[in-house]
Amino acid sequence: MPNGLIAEDSLRPHPEGLALTLTIPWYRSLWLSSVTTLRLTVDGADIPADDLAFELDGTRYTVAELPDRSETLWFLQQHPLLIARLDRPVELGEQHDVEIFGELRLPYMQIAPGQGGGPGMYVPNIVRQSSTLTVTDRDATPAVTVTDVAPPPPAAEEDPFRLGLTLYSASAEFRAGWYDFDGLLDRVAALGIGPGIEIVASQVLPTYPVVSDEFVAQWRAAFDRHGFDESSFGANLDMGRRRDRDMTPDEEFEFSELLFQGAKKLGFPLVRIQSAKPELLRRLLPVAESLDLRLAYEIHAPMGPNSPEIMKVRDVYADLDSPLLGFVADFSSTMHAMSPTLLRAVRRAGLDDEAVERLQQIWGTDASMRERQQEFISYLQSRDFDPGRLGSFAHLAFNMHGHVDPREWADIMPQILHVHAKFYDIDEDEQEPAIDYPELVRVFVEGGYRGYWSSEWEGHAFAELGEVDPLLLVRKQHDLIRHSMHAVEAPRV
Repeated sequence: MPNGLIAEDSLRPHPEGLALTLTIPWYRSLWLSSVTTLRLTVDGADIPADDLAFELDGTRYTVAELPDRSETLWFLQQHPLLIARLDRPVELGEQHDVEIFGELRLPYMQIAPGQGGGPGMYVPNIVRQSSTLTVTDRDATPAVTVTDVAPPPPAAEEDPFRLGLTLYSASAEFRAGWYDFDGLLDRVAALGIGPGIEIVASQVLPTYPVVSDEFVAQWRAAFDRHGFDESSFGANLDMGRRRDRDMTPDEEFEFSELLFQGAKKLGFPLVRIQSAKPELLRRLLPVAESLDLRLAYEIHAPMGPNSPEIMKVRDVYADLDSPLLGFVADFSSTMHAMSPTLLRAVRRAGLDDEAVERLQQIWGTDASMRERQQEFISYLQSRDFDPGRLGSFAHLAFNMHGHVDPREWADIMPQILHVHAKFYDIDEDEQEPAIDYPELVRVFVEGGYRGYWSSEWEGHAFAELGEVDPLLLVRKQHDLIRHSMHAVEAPRV
């Protein structure tokens, strides 16, 4: 999912000059307060800020007003307009050179908490795009999808774990509007994927963080139609929703409680939590008990089960001593190579063979994520290559690709409540080229895991929209996992 605000069909006619249909440059919905900066250049001329307007659902805002709109959600499937006042309106069929710069901050990805009541530091998302666009009044046509795929063999009683997917796997296609919610679930069913369905709440709920009765009815109808099961409800904690300060402890509790209630309303047995703050968990445990929900903290690259940060969470769990607390194992933590999907993306961004080789060498060292990232950036600078040309890839290459030994999952196996079966590609040998799935299956079967493996294709972080069909890849990954399960003899119990 390229980190872009505009696409080839974004330039639209407008009586005031022109309009650009914007796409949120992230995989989940964000508050308008997340938008820090929007700047626009058309045919080499900078558009003054006073001549720009941001329009969402018929309401206009100046760009300067956006950081104060912490109660207004920019839903993932919404495409607001960035309106530019010009001397004359553009006309259909004209071509114009457009440059857009956007800066957002991700309100749930806190780098450091605020001090003295002020706002904390959050991961930024910076977008720079330059394109020659043709004025159009039509959306681009979605890619044709394949549905005539042979059904998978039915699940067997002796299968050690059940399969499913997170709808996050189709983030780019859902964001672009290629699927509505029902259409996405229909295609999942047509490909024989399931039965487990996981969601990221902030991605699929138009009324996030509230689960509306309308959404519940739509959800229930789809599940009854296809025989799906609810597996995991992904909850974020938008600590930086406001720009002037972080959430208070009471606000963190209230926000989390609201999401827990939504998970229960939809029938989920498990919530993937983002925060393991001891006091917050202590307050949330009675809520989870009353709703019969398990809470699982995600272990994601670059961390592993025994990383210092995760050891702190394990200590919190030991202190709270609740059977409801556990972990989501994300296989981005345990990769043996960098994803070819990522390497293709950095080549498109301008890296030559030498730089790609150096990237992989640095990735393979035992230095910390930040040390490896800085070493790579320094290397690029030594070659007079602007790291900014890589956009977010210089960061994602290290924080989305961990190289912990897969056998470490056995150290916490009894506490693993859910699995993110992360993958980026399936090669011509029907294997994941960067993640050893047969070994992971062996570790989990021998460790006695009996929950869901939820396929999570994250190649959308690096691939162009339409470059691959992620749901077909999920189906291929299910076949790989199923074959690997049957090749391992489960322990006798």
